[in-house]
Amino acid sequence: MSALFMTIDTLNQPTSVLVPLYAVLISQPQERLTPAHCHASGQLFGAVQGLLSIGAETAQWVVPASHCVWMPPHHSHSLRSHGPFAGWSVYVAEAACDRLPAAPCVLRVSDLLRVAVVRAASWNGQVQGERQARVAGVILDEIAAAPPEALGLPLPSDPRLLRVARAVLDDLAGEHAVEGLAAWAGLSPRTLVRRFTAETGFNFSAWRQRARILRALELLAAGQAVTSIALDLGYGNMSAFIAMFKRVMGVTPGKYREGQE
Repeated sequence: MSALFMTIDTLNQPTSVLVPLYAVLISQPQERLTPAHCHASGQLFGAVQGLLSIGAETAQWVVPASHCVWMPPHHSHSLRSHGPFAGWSVYVAEAACDRLPAAPCVLRVSDLLRVAVVRAASWNGQVQGERQARVAGVILDEIAAAPPEALGLPLPSDPRLLRVARAVLDDLAGEHAVEGLAAWAGLSPRTLVRRFTAETGFNFSAWRQRARILRALELLAAGQAVTSIALDLGYGNMSAFIAMFKRVMGVTPGKYREGQE
């Protein structure tokens, strides 16, 4: 996987073809846990089945198999799967990332991208001439063309606001009144609310609701009962949780789980 550039000598041409990516399929019976790291290549990764939780410096994502994450070069990130892992990664040489998204984002996996990644992974480091380069071009085109989708949780950059955000994430069942959090962070409530919205794009209440939804997706993937999830996330009754989940996700937790199986 270290050879991100493959130089391919074609049969009928004096020049060589440059393929600036390397794809791999990964399968393991246990949960996959990759601590925070970064590398010079860009990386596109996703799951074939199940759910991935991705952490980066500016956001967190919970990504179903229908989507993938693009991580530009030199961006720190961590990864955790929920249950046994089957997935894929495409490593893109830094020089080929200029026209790809400059910030980490979630993309929907098109049928064409999925097929092209599987084909690229079948090369196993072996060269196949210009055909290989054309498949690599399709993968890069699909990354560049896919619109980012809002499956993430933006994190504030201000250290005081980030401290507040981490505290909420550590206890999503808590109510965490703005006044108390602001005093704890050394801010006025008005400043906390204004700056939190400016840095994340969500008001504090909507941000916390989004955090609860993403945690609910993780717990559903782990097989936890809907009633238990509602209680873990601080909802007094299951109906309120189901209504919130359906409002955001478009389906009930039970229907969502059926669609992932």
